[in-house]
Amino acid sequence: MAMTWIWCGMVVISLVFGLLTGNLNAVANAALEGAGSAVQLGLSMAGVLCLWSGVMEVMNVCGLSAILANIFRPLLRWLLPEACQDQETLAAVSANVSANLLGLGNAATPLGIQAARRMARSCHGVASDELCLLVVLNTASIQLLPATIGSVRTATGSAAPFDILPAVWLSSVLSVTAGLAAAKVLSLLERRRP
Repeated sequence: MAMTWIWCGMVVISLVFGLLTGNLNAVANAALEGAGSAVQLGLSMAGVLCLWSGVMEVMNVCGLSAILANIFRPLLRWLLPEACQDQETLAAVSANVSANLLGLGNAATPLGIQAARRMARSCHGVASDELCLLVVLNTASIQLLPATIGSVRTATGSAAPFDILPAVWLSSVLSVTAGLAAAKVLSLLERRRP
């Protein structure tokens, strides 16, 4: 609801300033040009996202995603011991982390929702520490291959869309480390509170 008000406010302010400055035609032209660019960007991204979602599906069929998920299971069992007692929840969390690792946020989201729903069954309406940790892992995921960012850079004309990989790796490792540390510290503080 808040975003609706923000967007409406931006449109109204643009129209008012365009009218007051005599640039209403320029505002209208910019709006039409922006809409056309948004459609073009959306179509470009859709193609790349379909490609990587297809790659993820091929990985599922041939068993590579299961192998990747098995690699993460010891770490996930250490981070989420209660949730990982259920094999279906562990499989969903592992698949979510694997999809995020490949930069497939759109493919990872349904897996994260599935894992969160399974974990929320025992929460009784209040998010557990492990459920919060899952949200942190999903939000600040480590990405080896940022497919979505690569598709945006390709669509906007970048000659080398993946030349940002070292920066992405460093920033994603730092964000996950900071997120996990913050979640653990807040969990400890909450437990010590009377």
